[in-house]
Amino acid sequence: MVSIRCKMVVKEAFKELGLHYVTVNLGEVNVLEEITPKQREKLKVILLRSKLELIDDKKAILIESIKNVIIEMVHYADDLPKTNFSDYLSKKLGYNYTYLANIFSETQGTTIEHFIIMHKIERVKELIIYDELNLSEIAYKLHYSSVSHLSHQFKKITGLTPTYFKTLKNKKLNLLENL
Repeated sequence: MVSIRCKMVVKEAFKELGLHYVTVNLGEVNVLEEITPKQREKLKVILLRSKLELIDDKKAILIESIKNVIIEMVHYADDLPKTNFSDYLSKKLGYNYTYLANIFSETQGTTIEHFIIMHKIERVKELIIYDELNLSEIAYKLHYSSVSHLSHQFKKITGLTPTYFKTLKNKKLNLLENL
């Protein structure tokens, strides 16, 4: 999983520079000591080797924080929050949702809602591929109001129904078995 790999890379970079961290989360590191400009430049170089970047701009940091909260919420949390996403993001990041939504749309060219939907559909694909849950269970797990709502959104984003997507996965598996 990308986030675990990214965290490992960041931890190794800090270790390589002799810097001590308290926590490493997606998009942020809590450091015990002050980082010198020279260490900061070395850190940028080390991270770039792994296609990661050090973000200094406050607005860019906030955008990354929004993305990270959504990704963690949709992909890594056992259950999505019971509150609506706008309240969850506001509480988690400590900003008014309208402010977060405006900054996100202005810089990303899409809405937070669309970003969440895209990630939820990616999560639906994963769950269909894992084949541990049926569509009703997936809809419930991801807080869709119904299987119909999930299916409609899935088709709108992918152009396929969830059932057809599953048959494609099964066809691919059958082809691999025949190798």
